[in-house]
Amino acid sequence: MTREAPRLMTDASVPQGIDTSRPTVARAYDALLGGKDNFQLDRDLATRVEEINPGTTVLAHENRAFLSRAVTYAATELGLRQFLDLGSGLPTVENTHQVAQRAAADARVVYVDIDPMVLAHARALLEENDHTAVITADLREVDRVMSDDATRRLIRPEEPVCLMLVSLLHCIPDHDNPFDLVRRYLEPFPSGSALVYSHLCSDRRERADDFTSGVLASGAPWGRVRSPEECEAAVAGLRVVSPAEDGSYPEVLVDCDTWRRPEAAPVERPADKPIWEHAAVAVKP
Repeated sequence: MTREAPRLMTDASVPQGIDTSRPTVARAYDALLGGKDNFQLDRDLATRVEEINPGTTVLAHENRAFLSRAVTYAATELGLRQFLDLGSGLPTVENTHQVAQRAAADARVVYVDIDPMVLAHARALLEENDHTAVITADLREVDRVMSDDATRRLIRPEEPVCLMLVSLLHCIPDHDNPFDLVRRYLEPFPSGSALVYSHLCSDRRERADDFTSGVLASGAPWGRVRSPEECEAAVAGLRVVSPAEDGSYPEVLVDCDTWRRPEAAPVERPADKPIWEHAAVAVKP
């Protein structure tokens, strides 16, 4: 998505219809990435989670780099040409459409986010790129997302799709069955469709609970940091791609920073990170 010149947002400059009374995960994530499309409450939340878990800002950048490598893999190695990016967040660098269309000019991308600010800052994109669209919707409403005019225009159900759930399912509480969303979105699509996935993860319960409590206390809608075993439910029934570039490592989820990163060996449970992004690319058989 194309960005305007960086500037800090204020309540006076808020696009019409944007709620600034509480932070959002999309805007706090933008703040962690060094973006300017956020407000003081969002920056406060970003500061809070960094204090609870030093290194959260680094995690956000690592996760963004994972997205770029994974989308490149999906377009070049899997040959996918349509991408459904759920919970896409605010425009930043190396967005899905930029990466995918650099690898394949005919790649089609639909972004979905509940935060209307995402659409407000993507209007220039909508005007200049007819292979890309942005929908403001609750991704839990699968039928609504899939029946949207933009989805129907760009996503062809008879062709494999790349479903993007990058740093997203931890935003959804357990009672909304977050991992069932993978099945519901992929079910209509044929064999060869793929999932690009990462999820905030920890095997240290106290740190995970502190992080979750810190986000929920801000008033931002959220789920929780989950254990590695819980995170792996997203790829049930799918074939996980080896996280090593040469395919030599077992087909498991790993720290996103080590997924097919040149000159970095895959690491399943990083000893130096109490919280990490558990990640994988997995293919529908």
